[in-house]
Amino acid sequence: MTRVSSRARCARLIAAAGVMSLAVAACGSSAGLSSSSSQSNGMAAMHTSTGSSMGSSMSGMSGKGMSVDGIKPIPTQTLATASWQDMKISARAMTAVPFVIFDGTEARMVKPPKHVSFHLMVMLNDARSDVPIPYASVWATISKGGKVIYDERQWPMLSEYMGPHYGNNVALPGAGTYSLSLLISPPVAARHLEYQDVWLKPHRVNVSFHWQPTA
Repeated sequence: MTRVSSRARCARLIAAAGVMSLAVAACGSSAGLSSSSSQSNGMAAMHTSTGSSMGSSMSGMSGKGMSVDGIKPIPTQTLATASWQDMKISARAMTAVPFVIFDGTEARMVKPPKHVSFHLMVMLNDARSDVPIPYASVWATISKGGKVIYDERQWPMLSEYMGPHYGNNVALPGAGTYSLSLLISPPVAARHLEYQDVWLKPHRVNVSFHWQPTA
């Protein structure tokens, strides 16, 4: 699928929900989620407000729009936010759509899995400048009743409207309360002096959320 056709498909998805924003690598949003958070490793208390103006601009989606290529737009939901050494961490559920992985020489299409629930998008931002933080890695584990349901890398992603982030599509077995664990690894890059003493060790974020699939 070309970039033009991908953008056109995302555009139809968003238009069906009555909003103007979309993301090229991962667009749309999710519904039926209410979250309750637990504090871990001294991180700040989590809350359910959106972590950036881009994400909040999509939160008004009604979820009642027509489906496009079998994908139904559903409202954005922030699962949790946390703070780690002036890094803002925001985990959101959004509409799952196809995206392309480019390894430097070849590109491969990743389509949403069967019975997909949402696209998990993790935003890492500098709390002072709100600039996205690249070169890190994010691993997400979702479990229910002690059983691991999902355990996947979150791909570094580029999106025209959502900006750089880390994400992947998620399929859950049904409604219920789930535990989400995010392992944030330090950015591997040369650093200017203002960042020489932060984000040097892996950091884990733990949160519980309730998932209710849309009809």
